[in-house]
Amino acid sequence: MFHWLEKHPFFFALSVFVVIAFAGLVEIVPNFAQASRPLVGTAPYSTLELAGRHVYIKNSCNACHSQLIRPFKSETDRYGHYSLSGEYAYDRPFLWGSKRTGPDLMRVGNYRTTDWHENHMKDPAAVVPGSIMPKYTWLYENETDVATAYAEQLTIAQFFSTPYNTPIPMKDGSSKIIKMGDSIAEANALALEEAKVIVADMKDQDIKDAVASGKIPEIVAIIAYMNSLK
Repeated sequence: MFHWLEKHPFFFALSVFVVIAFAGLVEIVPNFAQASRPLVGTAPYSTLELAGRHVYIKNSCNACHSQLIRPFKSETDRYGHYSLSGEYAYDRPFLWGSKRTGPDLMRVGNYRTTDWHENHMKDPAAVVPGSIMPKYTWLYENETDVATAYAEQLTIAQFFSTPYNTPIPMKDGSSKIIKMGDSIAEANALALEEAKVIVADMKDQDIKDAVASGKIPEIVAIIAYMNSLK
């Protein structure tokens, strides 16, 4: 067999390729499957956070901001530890991005606060001198689409076994439960409950009044999402 392969270079090369490819798959696939599992402390998005993610995508925030810290010193010096596959386990779709007009937002929840986002979204240049980011004033007027977020929750819970209503281990040894309502009414109630926690740290009285009346402005939802990025 080996003598025959030596006399036929094409088939010899093909055989070498097949052997190396098989060995590569045996080595790579198990590690990839393990690395893509949720990291400890990574949790699925709540109804309000998911609704905020929809606002983020709708306004094309991912066109100017990436959510991917690459394993280069220039990246890790500025943004911290490089991104790991398991951190995106609940992202559908992922928002890695390829362009940075603005900074990376992979772990923005670790260093920006609710009131910072509130002021920044309303007038970016007033918070960051020289910023070219536009004012997102309509986020303070538009109402959040909780129903669509809840529909997505139902879908991913059914087809991807997303662990809603199940204790999820955290890095400090505790556990966290991300609740998903059994109906749209319950989903709205859960989102409103979370929104009240967000607006407690906001200064805009109109936003506070809106949430108190049972409405959730989009600014509250997108802040919930931004705060979840850790």
